[in-house]
Amino acid sequence: MRKQAASGFRGVLLFVLVGVSTSVVALVPPRLIPQPVRRSLYLSKDPRHEVPQVFVAGGSATTLRFDRPCEPSRTKLLGWEGRFEPLLVGGKSVVIVPLQDLAPGDRFLLLVTLMDGTQLAFTVLAARDGVDGQLDVFPDSESPDAVRFALKESRDANRSLRAEIRQHREEQASVDHAFATLLANNQVALTPFREKESWLAHEPGLDVEVRTFIPRKPAALQRVAVVFDVTNRDPERPWGLQEARITNASTREPQPFALRMVPSSIGLDETGRIVIIIDLSSFDVNSKEKLVLELFRDGGLRHAYLELNVGSLFSRR
Repeated sequence: MRKQAASGFRGVLLFVLVGVSTSVVALVPPRLIPQPVRRSLYLSKDPRHEVPQVFVAGGSATTLRFDRPCEPSRTKLLGWEGRFEPLLVGGKSVVIVPLQDLAPGDRFLLLVTLMDGTQLAFTVLAARDGVDGQLDVFPDSESPDAVRFALKESRDANRSLRAEIRQHREEQASVDHAFATLLANNQVALTPFREKESWLAHEPGLDVEVRTFIPRKPAALQRVAVVFDVTNRDPERPWGLQEARITNASTREPQPFALRMVPSSIGLDETGRIVIIIDLSSFDVNSKEKLVLELFRDGGLRHAYLELNVGSLFSRR
């Protein structure tokens, strides 16, 4: 087994694995790319409530969508010159586009006036995790529109939860998920895999070891495993996984995989494990296809990007 160190990361573990047994890891200085999210703001008329926050990122548009038209002449972002594109106000929408990422301590006041004279204030600041792609703003949380929208969100959340329960039940009977569970619990001897290589990465607030596993016997099964051991060094918040993706690099079509993470939330100085089992049975042994594996932490920030050369995976067993 060969272990290598990968340093110089700044928020994203961004590197390329050409097959699972290569000794070369190409490092690319990444730019943090928060994933835009859509969320709702139900405002309170109580003056004691804090001013709602809007999270933005450089070059990414954030749209505030209201339930009634805005007054363009009385809607402004204070101190925007040189930091933002001119504010776009039209109909029921206000669009904010920072020219570059804001500093952590930057705060800008957005004042929105609706056509009926309602005045609303927002604090615009840098996105630490997810950036607001669209904010659905309801000045009156008890209005019919707000109640209907909240009910729709609740129904959507229930449907999503039921789908997750069905998926969880199906996973219990999956061979790949069984292998992932064994690897997550460090029971490698009970699986058909052996460890091939590993890489170490360190950044402020996070230490990560990435390991690859291949079958002990070349003809045993056409599967590989990628294991992330994540140690959280951030004293302010736990680390959690929002989503993992595996896609075909050329077609961007999603590829099936099995995943296990233990525990679901990683506290300060604790280490968690993410295991991904990839089934390669649909690929030819001489395939030149590449698979892209991405991990997004809670909040939508991409923390890992790997490219796996399918042909190399077969030929190097």
